[in-house]
Amino acid sequence: MEFDCEGLRRLLGKYKFRDLTVEELKNVNMFFPHFRYSMDTYVFKDSSQKDLLNFTGTIPVMYHGLIKEMIAKFQEELPLYSLSSSDEARQVDLLAYIAKITEGVSNINSKNWANHENKTVKKITVVGGGELGVACTLAISAKGIADRLVLLDLSEGTKGGMMDLEIFNLPNVEISKDLSASAHSKVVIFTVNSLGSSQSYLDVVQRNVDMFRALVPALGHYSQHSVMLVASQPVEIMTYVTWKLSAFPANRVIGIGCNLDSQRLQYIITNVLKAETSGKPVWVIGEQGEDKVTKWGGQEEVMSHNSQVQLSSRAMELLKVKGQRSWSVGLSVADLVDSLINDRKKVHSVSTLAKGYYDINSEVFLSLPCILGTSGVSEVIKSTVQEDRVTEKLQSSASTLHDLQQQLKL
Repeated sequence: MEFDCEGLRRLLGKYKFRDLTVEELKNVNMFFPHFRYSMDTYVFKDSSQKDLLNFTGTIPVMYHGLIKEMIAKFQEELPLYSLSSSDEARQVDLLAYIAKITEGVSNINSKNWANHENKTVKKITVVGGGELGVACTLAISAKGIADRLVLLDLSEGTKGGMMDLEIFNLPNVEISKDLSASAHSKVVIFTVNSLGSSQSYLDVVQRNVDMFRALVPALGHYSQHSVMLVASQPVEIMTYVTWKLSAFPANRVIGIGCNLDSQRLQYIITNVLKAETSGKPVWVIGEQGEDKVTKWGGQEEVMSHNSQVQLSSRAMELLKVKGQRSWSVGLSVADLVDSLINDRKKVHSVSTLAKGYYDINSEVFLSLPCILGTSGVSEVIKSTVQEDRVTEKLQSSASTLHDLQQQLKL
């Protein structure tokens, strides 16, 4: 049964815990639709459901007393997602408290709700209602990857493709401006950019960082077991920023990197140049832009090194004329999400923490061939043949990125 979500949010509007409360009631409503909600009781419609929670008849909730208790606690504590990652003890304390008072409402621990939904519902959140956000939403929806897809529109008003999505009402797609709507997502995709032409490059990147500072900790709080996939530009920098702000392990923070270029390159070599590679994979790796470089995989030499270099150069020349429009990036993002959600164990060239590879000693993110699954990056494919040109290119990119990161205010 539906309940008045907006009415409840207005009622709790002045309290810091309102989003948490509304989300908990959404969860109860999803898994136990037999409940009819009111401000003071839960009522079973079907007596056969009584054993489900070991309750009988009408269950008094004492809602007003519970709210007073929550108010007192949350007025003395900051919202959970505003705590720094180093303050883990307070985070654990607040989570334990939330779980305790939640038991008084539904006899279900809030952590168990999160774990249950993570196991059963393939929920994906796209952050940003611009062209890229809409493109990702359409591509993911078309592939049928998600049971639930939330598009967080952070802009003022409704315009363009966002309005059309609302008009035509795609199945399983929810458009929201409330960050709590993302709760329990398996993948959170960042497409937002705050780019402008009247500022220096550093200023533009810093604006993106400032925007992410407000988004990443909150979204990480709502989906603590998710994989964060960054499509915002510059992707290597913004993936690093997301990793730092989220305090997630590096394997669960990924940038879209050179996945699209790699997929295109392989297609060009096989279908345009008609080259016989005997299935030997080739990837575009490194930094997005002019400094990216090709890398052949496999241990067996199907063709000579010179032949590989010549073939790669021809393919890269063809690749340069292929622009990356929003819809093509959206298709690439859907490809990555499919591997993450469905545990494909497929190799993609994505931005990952490159420290320790190619003698890189700084904390920077570069595209490397990675095996992706539900836990994010499960393995980085190590090179069996050291190529000086590849190592030199990657180290140069790492140095440039590290210098820029040092100038940012995180």
